[in-house]
Amino acid sequence: MKRPLALFLASLALLVLHGCAFVTVPLAPRPSPLKEQVLEGEGAKKILLLDISGTISEKEKPGGLVGADRPSTVSLIREALQKAEKDDRIAGVILRIDSPGGSVTASDIIHHDITEFKKRRRIPVHACIMGVGASGGYYAAAAADRIIAHPTAITGSIGVILMKFNLAGLLGKLGIEEQAVKSGDKKDFFSLFRRATPEEEKLAQEIINQLHSRFLDVVMQRPGNRLSRDELARLADGRIYTAGQALQARLVDGTGYLDDVISAMRKQIKDEQARVVSYYRPGSYLGSIYDGREAKSSLVGMLGATSEFSGGSFMYLWQP
Repeated sequence: MKRPLALFLASLALLVLHGCAFVTVPLAPRPSPLKEQVLEGEGAKKILLLDISGTISEKEKPGGLVGADRPSTVSLIREALQKAEKDDRIAGVILRIDSPGGSVTASDIIHHDITEFKKRRRIPVHACIMGVGASGGYYAAAAADRIIAHPTAITGSIGVILMKFNLAGLLGKLGIEEQAVKSGDKKDFFSLFRRATPEEEKLAQEIINQLHSRFLDVVMQRPGNRLSRDELARLADGRIYTAGQALQARLVDGTGYLDDVISAMRKQIKDEQARVVSYYRPGSYLGSIYDGREAKSSLVGMLGATSEFSGGSFMYLWQP
């Protein structure tokens, strides 16, 4: 009896090794297309509530040990806009923003995608800044026709930051020495393993100045802008503003609650009962206009940005 059993096990092993009987069982479900959920209203027209929350990045968000990675902010916004573009009943979009910003490129892509969406669909897009809409969060909001800030919101922080850790002292105490063989003396520009040279700081400042100038261009071009370039430059020193201060400085077009923004949008699209809808992945649920799957607390969002700037990334980010 032992011999047939041994032969069977050997044959099974050969089949597995040759891939004939190899079965993979995914630990996490594959992502499904976005679905629509009605949050409130019964009208014929729809208003899409679109979240821009947490740290803005092009990188996928890790899903944990067994969960699938979640799409990046850039990917999610693009997917949502593409879905909305195909739905003729979408008559307006509200960007619900709660973000301290993020990478320069991710913020710029989102602003670009919203701007191009507006050109193609020719429907109103309003931004509602909730807890935080700073730096890259404000950069994205600048694509909207109107920016309304929640009365307790923090916004502004118009500027660019490049940060890195200098590990030279710590590694020296541990007896660890970094050695780089490079084709030129700038190849390890802004390395974590040594202090930046004055020349490197100058080069970095030149890049930052250009990216800062682009930020100003974006704000100057926003539909509701009433500032001159000089007035904006004086406001754009990186400081944050309360909603009231931002309104007085003309960085936002008004203050109010999300309900107020929805009401104004309904009047603009001439449907007082327009449905407020959101997109979601199957398996998640939204119960009201204040629910948010992707939203994180501002503190968590800013802590999450640590991995972004620690490698020497240029950021449109409020980082206290």
